Amino acid sequence: MITTKLENARKFLTEEELAGGMKKAEDAYHLVAGESGVGSEWLGWRHILASPNDALLEEISRHANSIRQDADVFIVCGIGGSYTGAMALIKALNPVFKNNGPEIIFAGHQMSGRYLKELIEHLETAKEDGGRKSVYLNVISKSGSTLETALAFRVLRNWMHNRFEDASKRINATTGPAGGVLNDIVAEEDYKKYVIPDDAGGRFSVLTPVGLLPLAVAGIDIQTLFYGAVSQFEELEVNRNDLLGYAAARYALHEKGYAVDVIGSFEPDLLGFTAWIQQLIGESEGKDGKGLYPALAAYSTDLHSVGQLIQDGPRNIMETLLVVEKPISDMAVPDSGSDDTDQLGYLAGKTFHEINKSALEGTVEAHTSGGVPVISIHIEKLNARQLGELIYFYELFTAVYVYMLGVNPFNQPGVEAYKKAMYRLLGKN
Repeated sequence: MITTKLENARKFLTEEELAGGMKKAEDAYHLVAGESGVGSEWLGWRHILASPNDALLEEISRHANSIRQDADVFIVCGIGGSYTGAMALIKALNPVFKNNGPEIIFAGHQMSGRYLKELIEHLETAKEDGGRKSVYLNVISKSGSTLETALAFRVLRNWMHNRFEDASKRINATTGPAGGVLNDIVAEEDYKKYVIPDDAGGRFSVLTPVGLLPLAVAGIDIQTLFYGAVSQFEELEVNRNDLLGYAAARYALHEKGYAVDVIGSFEPDLLGFTAWIQQLIGESEGKDGKGLYPALAAYSTDLHSVGQLIQDGPRNIMETLLVVEKPISDMAVPDSGSDDTDQLGYLAGKTFHEINKSALEGTVEAHTSGGVPVISIHIEKLNARQLGELIYFYELFTAVYVYMLGVNPFNQPGVEAYKKAMYRLLGKN
């Protein structure tokens, strides 16, 4: 279950501002539900939850299991929404210092020659038993022509075909239904293909094969994840006051001139998830001179870097915190008996979760008193089901909030500007 706590943001808003925001939020929700807003042809992220495709989930799970049984390394080649969702969930749900199955490596999300060179060197390094690594590759791109991904895919595809006789069986493509460069390559090489729905944009695609195949290969239960999102979809169709209140408060703060939303968590496991939220909201709202800049903070680490600026800097900053209520670990501070040289005896027996929670509460108290509105989004446990719920919660929140700003939540015209300039400088016709 997801709950929102707005009391530390309401202090900075009048009742009239909140009531006006709530009315706009309700109107914006009906644009989404009624599919009557601009860009409504991009609501596939709702359609897949309204009519779950169990056969597709089972197909992906079976295929992923076969890869897990053979692969030492699984490469996810994509950028933006083609990798942030999978990256976020793998970081949140898998062990920190060991692989739950094949090693998952991301590529195609930048243009570093050093990264690709060292990646290939890593792939060519023998295993402990002297054998060579078994490598699988999943390229994700609706068009196949996004430069960062296309460059990495060319390098990695060539290496795969030179390395493995059965390379065509090891390379999987997740792309649009038809057309585009990648579909031509798939047809020529007979790669296994998964389809990105035409009506689901990249940053809303984590619950399609874009995210589901890498997640299943990583050992995450995609049925539980997906049906967590389905349960949240059904819940928010009838009970959405928390979500609309969150949208109303953020909108009202935007209208009062707040410019930055620091999105953070005291759970290191959720830092990838905050990066997914950053892209989801930032690419959706930043149009026509509107939008709050979604900055990221890793707490408590960043209390020792940008914490000073948040506390005492310009008062145009708000904060959104993701909170996990129940502990991920029961690790506690050991009792050292009469030896209190480190002066931590007062914490003996307390769990790290308790200490972290006190740090969270102290930070909220300090930031609020310093003039920073704080909104917190709470889940009970860190597991696949609740993260599935949180994915849909934020997808719907983003659509509602951005409609409130009066812009299209689903396009990204500004992204094309850099591409045009880059291609011109590179000499592309």
